[in-house]
Amino acid sequence: MNFDNSRWSWRRRRWQRQLNGLLSGLRHPTRDGYSITHILIFLNLIFFTAMVLQGTAAGRGFRPLLNPDTALLVHAGGQYWPWVFSEGQWWRCITYAFMHGGLIHLAFNMVVLYQVGPLLEFETGKARFIFLYVFTALTGTAAGYFWHPMVPVVGASGSLFGLIGFAAAFYHRMGDSIALQRRNFMLQWAAYAFIFGLLVGADNAGHLGGALGGVVIGLMLPIRGSLLRRTDPLFNLFGLLSAAAIVLSLGLLVVSWFA
Repeated sequence: MNFDNSRWSWRRRRWQRQLNGLLSGLRHPTRDGYSITHILIFLNLIFFTAMVLQGTAAGRGFRPLLNPDTALLVHAGGQYWPWVFSEGQWWRCITYAFMHGGLIHLAFNMVVLYQVGPLLEFETGKARFIFLYVFTALTGTAAGYFWHPMVPVVGASGSLFGLIGFAAAFYHRMGDSIALQRRNFMLQWAAYAFIFGLLVGADNAGHLGGALGGVVIGLMLPIRGSLLRRTDPLFNLFGLLSAAAIVLSLGLLVVSWFA
């Protein structure tokens, strides 16, 4: 009995350490007291839940949780270029990045964002980070327009590939051993995401568009020093506009649900 108690006590301590490690991962260092990455993850979870609830209320049962149909995805905020032009729903160019085609799709993308986002947010600052996220969402959907304009698209992966593309270019330019390790880490995530995309038939045009947008910013952004600081006012403005675009787009999406 004593042996069993010791064994279970050891297991309980191990589980407690694992739980503490998981919770500590939610407290990545940031320049201020909040995390843009966590806010983005929260918004994705909220709007996925809203989509599932709408599908359930419409009589689709629990199917939207794992395999929502195309009509529901478009209604919930997915990108659909014909409605962008015919109905003036330009907010879809951003809201699509907060919609997902099922729980597995959402979980994979949020794991990538959770792994990649805090590092880049701390490295670049909140304003540059949110600008990068929105900018690459736009370059991702723009690539989708030229590749398959009639296909509805959802998912944060355009922005995620944008973050990875940015990091690969940015850290490669830095050139020190730690930066190169981070570059390789990002490329590893890109490989995982690309393979996952092939398995589920994801929007590879959006992935490419997002990645190219991120690479462009990663090649242009000053790495460090006074030149980087001199760009702060510009990127503070870009960051503010990007945050406003997210709030406005998601607000117009919610209004459209009741229109």
